Amino acid sequence: MERSKWAMSEQAYQEASAIRWSGLTDVGRYRKNNEDAFLALAINGEGVRRLGKFGDAELIENDYIFAVSDGMGGANAGEFASQIAVDKITNLLPQAFRTAAGGIDVGFQDVLGELFDQIHRELTHMGFCYEELRGMGATLSLCWVRPGWVYFGHVGDSRIYHLPASGGIQQVSHDHTHVGWQQRQGKLRELQARSHPGRNALQQVLGGKNQNLSPQFGAVGYDAGDAFLICSDGLVEGLWDSGMKRLIRNPPKNAPADVAQRLVSEAVQTDGKDNTTALVFEMQ
Repeated sequence: MERSKWAMSEQAYQEASAIRWSGLTDVGRYRKNNEDAFLALAINGEGVRRLGKFGDAELIENDYIFAVSDGMGGANAGEFASQIAVDKITNLLPQAFRTAAGGIDVGFQDVLGELFDQIHRELTHMGFCYEELRGMGATLSLCWVRPGWVYFGHVGDSRIYHLPASGGIQQVSHDHTHVGWQQRQGKLRELQARSHPGRNALQQVLGGKNQNLSPQFGAVGYDAGDAFLICSDGLVEGLWDSGMKRLIRNPPKNAPADVAQRLVSEAVQTDGKDNTTALVFEMQ
């Protein structure tokens, strides 16, 4: 496999020996329920361990999983959908890890593809069986951190960003909306996309009414000093890409030390119409 255009040299990426993370979700200023969920896991040959909202660890000790899901549906169905997504990750990925550790060659896209497919089937089945869950669905943006690489899978309009140590911010996930496609084609600028009335009309979602699922899968090489952000659309509504970069790389004086708290606090203060979630991990 070739490294992505954001990757550094083999020698450089080996310099990253530790990882630091922080995550936070907020209901926002107007919603009654929080339909967002996030997950941080450490996986090794002995099993899986849920991580706290913030912390740091050695990269060589484990693989790491970070994910954000934004649920949708009537009543409490959205909360249920996003929780199913993160629970499935916790149960299924350790099984795949043990398969790979047993010497069976399993590609990351096969593992993540099966995971996304099972979550999709579960949400679709639950929506079919229970009237109150009809049409229930969820986005999912997931990063699997291994030595030198971040593998990712994505469906919906939650987002994954890469902030290289050399500077800049790059959205690596694709919004599964027509507006997102237009922006990738250069037909809309960020300002136009953010104000477009159809920006939240999802074409791909786990569960919901989608019959055929086409997740996005990819891999990004990393170097020491690189950072990654996974967030729900509530954070995007409150912050421009440049604002995300500023709060991660150059926080203002008296800003919270916790990176996710900085992001969520400013996004909710600026907008706050939707549930808002940020999960940041930095390579050290």
